[in-house]
Amino acid sequence: MSARDLFHEAVKKALQKENWIVTDDPLQIEFEEVTLKIDLGAERLIAAEREGEKIAVEIKSFASNSAVSDFHTALGQFLNYQIALEENEPERQLYLAVPVDAYETFFQTKLAKIAVRRHQLKLIIYDPIMEVIVRWTN
Repeated sequence: MSARDLFHEAVKKALQKENWIVTDDPLQIEFEEVTLKIDLGAERLIAAEREGEKIAVEIKSFASNSAVSDFHTALGQFLNYQIALEENEPERQLYLAVPVDAYETFFQTKLAKIAVRRHQLKLIIYDPIMEVIVRWTN
């Protein structure tokens, strides 16, 4: 199993631990002639109100030798997926899932902080070993 596959399942289990229902694995979005596949689609029922909250999650491992290269790929995908979701499922919030070690190192750099703020990235910081979500950022 590749590292990406391992982290995919870790994030999926972490979301389920927080009572999210994974509805799509992957979430396919048709945008004109292009089919985009976001790693996960999930929703949560709010018990008191029975209203659904929907998210889409793109999972990244940041396991290569270059965090900058991984971030370029992640940011490009995030921006493309954001456009497609705004057109097709505007009620769904898009999150980029990153491992806690990448968040505590690369995402603390000035470049990453400015990019996250400028592009309004919503992050899920996960622990791939414990299979838990450490933090949500909006």
